[in-house]
Amino acid sequence: MLNKEIVAKINKQINFELYSAYVYLDISNYYADQNLNGFANWFKIQTQEERDHAMLFMDYLLQNGEKIVLSDIKAPSFAFTDFRQPAMEAYEHEIKVTASIHDIYGAAYEIKDFRTMQFLDWFVKEQSEEEKNTDEIIKRYDLFGNDAKGLYLLDSELAARVYTPPTLVI
Repeated sequence: MLNKEIVAKINKQINFELYSAYVYLDISNYYADQNLNGFANWFKIQTQEERDHAMLFMDYLLQNGEKIVLSDIKAPSFAFTDFRQPAMEAYEHEIKVTASIHDIYGAAYEIKDFRTMQFLDWFVKEQSEEEKNTDEIIKRYDLFGNDAKGLYLLDSELAARVYTPPTLVI
């Protein structure tokens, strides 16, 4: 059995991952409304990743005989005013997700819950990638986004992203 504090933190993380999916779906919808379908595609795939992250946390609890407790998911309430802002919101959101995972990892470390730490290792690495990817979108937008042709090419590049489910073995 897992420590009850760890279980509570993981249940909270499940809800946070599902909220993250909502955030990215909202961003995807914004870009789709603006006819930036490549950006919309990139964030729609991000929605799928976040949903799968929640499922991985749920699987971990179930495989350890723990109860999953779902809670309400708040709808995002963004009012974007330009094309850069959603990417910035995504980057800032990923920093919060990273902090939340580090919080669980720190609690597991304190009680020497090596099983949970090993499980979280994949998420720690994944969050580094998530932050890097959203930061790169912002930097590339800053370079090319004010030029219509540059924005078109960046949008086309983001349209090429395809979904690849995570390969974490629990």
